[in-house]
Amino acid sequence: MKALVEIHALQNFAPSNLNRDDTGAPKDAFFGGRRRARISSQCLKRAVREYFKSAVNQGLMDNNSLAVRTKRLKDEIISILTGRGRDREEAENKLVLALKTVKLVVKDDGKTEYLLFLGRKEIEAIADVINTHWDAIVSSGVAEEKGGKKKGKKGADASELPPEIGKALEKALDGGKAVEVALFGRMLADMPEKNQYAACQVAHAISTHAVEREFDFYTAVDDLKPEDTAGADMMGTIEFTSACFYRYAAVDYNKLIENLGGDAELAASGLRTFLEGFVVAEPTGKQNSFAAHNPPEFVLVTVRRGGAPRNLANAFEAPVRVKAEESLTLESVKRLADKARKLAAAYGNDGVSFVMDLTGANTGLGTEKNNLSELLDAAMAEVRKAG
Repeated sequence: MKALVEIHALQNFAPSNLNRDDTGAPKDAFFGGRRRARISSQCLKRAVREYFKSAVNQGLMDNNSLAVRTKRLKDEIISILTGRGRDREEAENKLVLALKTVKLVVKDDGKTEYLLFLGRKEIEAIADVINTHWDAIVSSGVAEEKGGKKKGKKGADASELPPEIGKALEKALDGGKAVEVALFGRMLADMPEKNQYAACQVAHAISTHAVEREFDFYTAVDDLKPEDTAGADMMGTIEFTSACFYRYAAVDYNKLIENLGGDAELAASGLRTFLEGFVVAEPTGKQNSFAAHNPPEFVLVTVRRGGAPRNLANAFEAPVRVKAEESLTLESVKRLADKARKLAAAYGNDGVSFVMDLTGANTGLGTEKNNLSELLDAAMAEVRKAG
């Protein structure tokens, strides 16, 4: 039976500009007819991906289970091949020619046409194919160079290469059992058959209340100017907001296992790391200016056996308003709990939930846990039973 894992979080950030638009202003959106602060799903996923790297440093994950998003595939593979004793220029020419067999074009600047999201194992596998078929990667556009080394000229025709090279490269592009690719999916424009459908959906975070953007006017003084010179030597403005964000994500655990080639152990490890990263990882925008390091005060994880996911953003369609001395986060938790109960009454409660609540709201939405570690342990135990 399908196992669906949902995570909801309420996180109140101090004044900050965590995710800005092309003008430098904090991102926002209209919801329920009012302007809300917003953090894009792409920004949140990037923060989680950075958390995966720290998990590797802590020994919680294997670096080979991660992925990279890059246009610099050529440089990475050439580094691998030269590390195996291959000539750099010859490796570059052979690589560019071989990649054409799978419609991956390296431009004159050495970069691919678009960002590629590849597992580290896939990159190693591509290097293995080039290394294994080294002598076969030649064409009619080849000249003998110093030492008798064969170096493909620009414009060499990839169709002249043995077909097994293209087949081997296609086989190498299998997702590489990379947790990030399995979770977030990918699109390879020229090879749609190698696209990966994401096991995870991440919502844009929105404020539970209406917001107005504010401006910080700043000045800076030249430390080395004469003491009798008055006035600032630089000035400007930075826009910022402060908001309590509702955050939500859903993971199809069975799809995650499928994307990882049936490796349930890796899927469980990846899911737990994702859930932990979703809670503790923060966007880094303007943090040196604001230091808004404010972890969520409410986290709800629900494991469903079948059924449809339930984003609870409509709990805040009417913006939360608070009186003096009232907690915006606490009132937001109460709103969320009320909406969750109403949806459960209307559509059924087909999940098992666990809650970490620092606000003291006593929502009754699930089994209360004292800390994040206990919450994740309980959720993962339920995931294993459901999956």
